[in-house]
Amino acid sequence: MPSLIDIRRRIRSVKNTQQITKAMKMVSTARLRRAQERVINARPFSRMAGEILRSVAAAASGAESVREHPLLQPREENNVQLVIVSADRGLAGGFNTNLIKAAQQFIAERPDQKIELELLGRKARDFFTRRPVQVSGELTGVSLTAGLPEATALAEKLTSRITAGETDAVYILYNEFKSILTQKITIRRVLPVEVQAGPQRDYIFEQPPAEMLARLLPKYVLLQVLEAFLESAAAEHAARMTAMDAATTNANDVINKLTLYMNRVRQASITREIIEVVSGASALE
Repeated sequence: MPSLIDIRRRIRSVKNTQQITKAMKMVSTARLRRAQERVINARPFSRMAGEILRSVAAAASGAESVREHPLLQPREENNVQLVIVSADRGLAGGFNTNLIKAAQQFIAERPDQKIELELLGRKARDFFTRRPVQVSGELTGVSLTAGLPEATALAEKLTSRITAGETDAVYILYNEFKSILTQKITIRRVLPVEVQAGPQRDYIFEQPPAEMLARLLPKYVLLQVLEAFLESAAAEHAARMTAMDAATTNANDVINKLTLYMNRVRQASITREIIEVVSGASALE
């Protein structure tokens, strides 16, 4: 049976942990509000820009220069680039675990393809750099603060690889923010850009369609990457807030159980001492 000192030490340790989880929950709650606002504001713009661009590309697809544009031209996916947007820190429930499982499944489903990984976040970097996979690049320390500069650098890298023929398709894997309690693993093909099917609108182009698309397509890729960064940051805050709330509740349950156990041990100790005193007094009589 543990001593009272050991039990008190364990209770004190759990209380210290509970204070940490409470603080982390409060920080994530405050930051989630701002991250959620950025996501909600970015979604309509990104969706509408994508629809317009695909519609314009479809309308201009009659021109040979447009059909042969490297960012629009579909090709057999022999070399695939997978961008994984993970977190730099843990303590966020299944945020990183589910993401890594989805990436492993993506790789397993394409045994005949050459897949290169672009890793964002320490968790994905630490996991895949120890595995026999090809890593084309990594970026850490900005999972919660990644913005336009980081998205621009990555988008330029992806478009240049497609243009140079180093890769045939680019997919991006991230956690999409649905609600405080729900984050959805999302995988999206970014390149080549899918041309909108169905009825086409009749556009009048003031400049050659190829020149216009050459300027718009990289911007579209940038928007897709930036949206993934914002979604992942909001989802990470939500996952960490939920995980820390559950950890705080569990710590409170552990403290209550340990306190009850400590009282029982103390009562048993007092009872034993009383019995010893009474037995000693009886022996002297």
